[in-house]
Amino acid sequence: MTKRSRHVAIAILGAAAFTVAGCREEQVDAAAFPDLQSCQDQVQPGGMFSAQDCETAFADAQTLHVESAPRYDSLTVCEEQHGEGACGTEAAATSGGSGGIFMPLLAGYLMGNMLSGRSGMAASQPLYKTSDGRFTNAARTSTFSSNSGATKMGTSQFVRPTSTAGKAPMSRATATSRGGFGTTGSGRTGFGG
Repeated sequence: MTKRSRHVAIAILGAAAFTVAGCREEQVDAAAFPDLQSCQDQVQPGGMFSAQDCETAFADAQTLHVESAPRYDSLTVCEEQHGEGACGTEAAATSGGSGGIFMPLLAGYLMGNMLSGRSGMAASQPLYKTSDGRFTNAARTSTFSSNSGATKMGTSQFVRPTSTAGKAPMSRATATSRGGFGTTGSGRTGFGG
């Protein structure tokens, strides 16, 4: 091998390694809580989040819940996807919503550290129960065995979910054709095992 071809081979190998390293998704500290009080109970001086962070993330998750929660045309279909007793009317969750549209109840929230202000990202995500007793976010990009805990997660888990407000609710056929709510996510289980 000539001197020139060795340099080219080394340059190509170095560029490939750089490309692979550049493709790794950024990881952020994340924590899930079943409610605001659970978050506030875990605040520590110099910790990952403050009491104000808990309040802000919870309020943001509630806002995203109203905007992006899956909506169903019947209580039966909603409970098939989220479990018995885990659904309520859109009217109860929103001001001016329909009493004939059903949404899962907010079952907790996920907050990511250092995401606030990034375009297309939400520093917190609402969590919903799935029919198998697990939890998922509104974007259905993650499934968790618990709604409490902490881990590192990729920033893609915090992509702002698509709004469902004002759109036609899912029927049984629609929910079935999608494989059910919470079943098309990545299957990632960062909390609770």
